[in-house]
Amino acid sequence: MNHWLLQPVMLTLLYLQLLFLGLISLVWNVIAALLYPLLPRRRGMAIGRAGISRGYGLFWNVANASGLLKMDATALDPLRDERGVIFVANHPSMLDALMLVARLPRSVCVMKASLMRNPFLGPGAKLARYIQNDSARSMVRHAVNDLKEGGQLVLFPEGTRTVRPPVNDFRPGFTLIAKLANAPIQTVFIDTESPYLSKGWPLWRLPPLPIAFSVRLGKRFAPSADPAAQLTEIQTYFAESLAADPARTT
Repeated sequence: MNHWLLQPVMLTLLYLQLLFLGLISLVWNVIAALLYPLLPRRRGMAIGRAGISRGYGLFWNVANASGLLKMDATALDPLRDERGVIFVANHPSMLDALMLVARLPRSVCVMKASLMRNPFLGPGAKLARYIQNDSARSMVRHAVNDLKEGGQLVLFPEGTRTVRPPVNDFRPGFTLIAKLANAPIQTVFIDTESPYLSKGWPLWRLPPLPIAFSVRLGKRFAPSADPAAQLTEIQTYFAESLAADPARTT
């Protein structure tokens, strides 16, 4: 097939996969909206988080089978049932949370309050008891409580996708949460050579194929009595580790 014909075919296949992801999300959020008022908090939370994780896992299975969009996050598998851990990762693309949550069925994410009110995303997030970021104090309190109950907290301390490689400046909060919850901080590196869905990448533009992401574990940090100093330490660790092999991420 000529290259000028192949490109629109590949783009169509890629966006059919994203449409499939959207359909999974829509179906689950309808189910979650029905379950939310019926289930007690703990039961609803467990079902909500497992449902999101399995839905994202299904998407990645289909994507990997297509050969166009590949993800290897098996490094997280030994930690999937570990309780009371904070996972912090760099943030090269819009797909990062999907990779981590697919492998961590106990995990909770922090979401914008506007997304929690979104009928397309909100019901599933509410059932899973995801945490709103509209109030810093409330966010910290809910995160600490969740960790003490055995949850896993997934955070991207850059706050947005990376725009200044190797990492943006980290936002405060996660080291304080670690201190208050007495929870370890597990660093996670998301490696990719693809610019796909990075900050500023237009949705209609076909990137080089296949699009590949891989996840590897970094150091684990014990909670510190000095959260501000630890924040700087972990940001420096991310920057130095990613800069040491710049080909691994965009």
